[in-house]
Amino acid sequence: MPISFTKLFERMKSEGLTTYKIRQERIVNEGTLQRLRLGESVSTETIGKLCNALNCQPGDLIEYVPD
Repeated sequence: MPISFTKLFERMKSEGLTTYKIRQERIVNEGTLQRLRLGESVSTETIGKLCNALNCQPGDLIEYVPD
């Protein structure tokens, strides 16, 4: 998939938001986190929830990387 979530995980690390905290606060579930780790597709609702949690815009979390 030409969408990379590397920026998301970098942002989470810099903000101190762990995957454990994401699951505990029910921002997204483990299955969705796994799809993000694998670079698979997720819904815009998921991106919106993460933007809300990290106080940022979608472009701060995802990047288009051509094949």
